[in-house]
Amino acid sequence: MSSLQRVYADLHIHIGRSEDGQPVKISGSRNLTFANIAKESSQRKGIGLVGIIDCHSPGVQQDIRNYMASGEMVESSGGGIVYGDTTILLGSEIEIREPGYQEAHVLVYFRDLERMSDFSQWMGGYMKNLQLSSQRLYVSYRELQHQVKQRDGLFIPAHMFTPYKGIYGSVTPRMSDVLDMDSIDGGELGLSADTTMAGYLSELDRYPLLTNSDAHSLGKIGREYNVFRMQEANFDEFRNVLQGFEGRGIEANYGLDPRLGKYHRTYCTNCEHIIHEAEPALERCPYCGSTRLTIGVLDRILGIADRTEPQPPSNRPPYRYQVPLAFIPGLGPAKMNRLLEAFGTEMSILHNTSREELDAVVGAEIAAYIELARTGQLTLSAGGGGTYGKVVTG
Repeated sequence: MSSLQRVYADLHIHIGRSEDGQPVKISGSRNLTFANIAKESSQRKGIGLVGIIDCHSPGVQQDIRNYMASGEMVESSGGGIVYGDTTILLGSEIEIREPGYQEAHVLVYFRDLERMSDFSQWMGGYMKNLQLSSQRLYVSYRELQHQVKQRDGLFIPAHMFTPYKGIYGSVTPRMSDVLDMDSIDGGELGLSADTTMAGYLSELDRYPLLTNSDAHSLGKIGREYNVFRMQEANFDEFRNVLQGFEGRGIEANYGLDPRLGKYHRTYCTNCEHIIHEAEPALERCPYCGSTRLTIGVLDRILGIADRTEPQPPSNRPPYRYQVPLAFIPGLGPAKMNRLLEAFGTEMSILHNTSREELDAVVGAEIAAYIELARTGQLTLSAGGGGTYGKVVTG
């Protein structure tokens, strides 16, 4: 067996439209096409494994066939679509709801276009608009899991803790209430949570946890990502990573400090304040008394926790706080391009360049900010109610 390598992976990226101009993710940028995501990930970001989660869309599937027919992309023997130094996993984000519960989003991934196409045909009988992203599927949670596993796919609840369609954030305090726990392959944290926060819930101990960008624009790709130990970037090896097969696994999660996430703390829509109190705000605003609250991720987790302190399992990899380069004060497009010309990709800038090398290209002040950003030491203000937290420079 050949030695394992480190692969950067971001597995939740949306498509704004197909090449023929049809919308896919309504809130996504129009230049978020399958090809542009592949090029951005390979040439600018330096991400070896990306998951595009709108591949159920017939328009997107036709784009993939066209790229393979032209020779611009090829199907990997291990599953996935290869472009340059990047392999694309074919995924779908699906909204699901059962009577008595709110809706939640889940991610599914399939090995090849044939399986994804077959799954899409099945979904078409239970979904109003198959072309669009994150649409409601009118079946039960367990029936969806059954259909995914019938096609040898992977099933991962998306942004689990967010109040906007996260399974813990808006549906249930225990996934076991609605899901077959043996048919879950992992969990996605979301931008307002980290692995320590997940350690408050014991039923998550058995699952590997991912952090991904949920990108709605090209620039947001890689704002959160994972480092995998794997033989090569493909679907089969991704499954091996999730199962911890023969030394494969998640080496680290890299993401925003949860305080930067836009749903980290509870937000009062009446007095328009993010509630920063030590105790979780779940029912009433401590400032104005209103019950009109958007419950924050931290507050929700503390409210449903079955532990008084987080106890992440010993084999869970570290979660490393890292502020994306796009957040760096003073790092505009011109200076960003100078960094890319000097060091190749954003992953190289974040992981492989010294403070002195950065200083020589963009000056001491920005180099200092980058050093603080990649070690999680920038001063932050908390986000909430749909507003991202901010880097504090004063």
